Amino acid sequence: MPSTEATVSQEDETALLQTLRRGDEAAFAELVDAYSPALLRLAMTYVRTADVAEEVVQETWVGVIRGIDRFEGRCSLKSWLFTILRNTAISRGERERHSIPMSSLSPDDDGPVLDPDRFLPADHSRFPGHWAIGPTAWPVPEEGLMAAETREIIAGAIRELPPSQRAVIALRDVEGWPPEEVCEALEVSEGNQRVLLHRARTKVRAALETYFGAVEPTLAEV
Repeated sequence: MPSTEATVSQEDETALLQTLRRGDEAAFAELVDAYSPALLRLAMTYVRTADVAEEVVQETWVGVIRGIDRFEGRCSLKSWLFTILRNTAISRGERERHSIPMSSLSPDDDGPVLDPDRFLPADHSRFPGHWAIGPTAWPVPEEGLMAAETREIIAGAIRELPPSQRAVIALRDVEGWPPEEVCEALEVSEGNQRVLLHRARTKVRAALETYFGAVEPTLAEV
C-alpha cells in the first residue's frame, strides 16, 4: 500500500529551495518531516540494522545541508534527496562490510522467480511447462487480507528480498513512486526496474499464497 506521508508539492519546490538556501530552519524542518520516514525505510534496504539506517538518514540530512547550494535542479528535489541517501547508504554499507554493489541493481541478481516445482516438466504428455500447482483466489480484504498479521507477512517477505528488489518495491509499492522517479533515484533502466519489481511482487505474492494456503493442484495435473 502506498505511503500516505506528506510530500513537497512540485509547485512549492522552487520556493522551498530558495528558503533552504537562506538557511530557513522552518523550511528544513518541513523537509525533514516530509521525507525522513521514507528515507529510513529505503535505508533499511541497504543496511542490516535500524540503528545504522537511522545514522544513514542523519548523514543524508547533513549532506543535504552541505550540498543545497550546489543543487542545480536537474532532477526533482525528492530524487536528489534519495540519491544522496543511496550514495550514503552504499558508502556506509561498505564500511560495515554490508555493501550493495551497483551491479546488484540488475534483473539477473536472482534465480527463478517461482519454484520450478510449481510447473509441469517439459516432457509432460499433455501440458509441458504449465502450472502443476497454481494460485487460487485469496480472501478479499474484508475477510482478512489487510489484517495486521497479513501485513507482517508482506513486510517479512519484503525484508527477505535481494537488496535491489527491496529498494524498487519499497519505492514503487510502499512509497507510491512512479516508475520514472524510481529509475532516476536508483539509477536503473526502465527495463531493469520493471523486472526487479516483477520479481519482488511475485515473491511477496508467493509468501501470501503460503500464508493463505492458496495453492492447489491444477487440472493439468489431474
